Amino acid sequence: MILIADSGSTKTDWSVVVHGRRVNSVLTKGINPFFQTEEDIFEELKTTLLPNIKDLPIQSVIFYGAGCIPEKQPIVKKAVSRVLSIDNIEVKSDLLAAVHSVCGKEAGIVCILGTGSNSCFYDGAEIVTNVSPLGFILGDEGSGAVLGKLLIGDVLKNQLPEPLREAFFHKYNMTMPEIIDRVYRQPFPNRFLAGFSPFLAEHIDSPEIQAIVEGSFRAFFKRNVMQYEYQAYPVHLVGSVAFHYQDILKKVAGECGIRLGKIIQQPMEGLINYYSEN
Repeated sequence: MILIADSGSTKTDWSVVVHGRRVNSVLTKGINPFFQTEEDIFEELKTTLLPNIKDLPIQSVIFYGAGCIPEKQPIVKKAVSRVLSIDNIEVKSDLLAAVHSVCGKEAGIVCILGTGSNSCFYDGAEIVTNVSPLGFILGDEGSGAVLGKLLIGDVLKNQLPEPLREAFFHKYNMTMPEIIDRVYRQPFPNRFLAGFSPFLAEHIDSPEIQAIVEGSFRAFFKRNVMQYEYQAYPVHLVGSVAFHYQDILKKVAGECGIRLGKIIQQPMEGLINYYSEN
């Protein structure tokens, strides 16, 4: 019995798997060792995960997560080990989760478009090349956090038509000082910013909103995907932003000469299949 976790910055999808079949699932908050300490992660899992699986004989854990670069992986491993009292724990990046889910053992370009964004070229065995996403301040083009950042910037700098600005403030009922405080002084500003993505989807017929979304996706393709051999391989996309904005993604990809492959919202089903076959 293994426990597979797929964690982004916003939420973590946990699945208990026996012989390739999911027998239990739990949803908790996102876990990211860049923003959380071992103690933070331990307390979150003890409260939200453990009560739902404490009677199950978990033998091993495979944790894929945002921010799980090699030097940060021990933070997650120690926290999970303390909660479940087992040592057989593997911690990998969320990008590898996307790769294993959509490619299996086939080569391709794999991208994440969720709260954050990332991309890589996978040769069928390992990630060969990765253009650093740089986070939502310096990069993360096309992500929910960056889409939210661009939207708020245009709202607060009066770059959108007044009806759209009024709709924004009516929907979220926040003042400029409150928004500034959440972005610059409170934890997880990326989650906060990504929370405005639904407003973009609701008003996507507006030319100004379309320009924000298309511009960010175009920047994602040009600054990330087009640094790989994109003309030779399909480009697969994983994440909530990719899934919900796939019509616009397809349009922008076509303009850039990029051939899209799979577009899925969550990688868990593919991960279960991957471990069943391996």
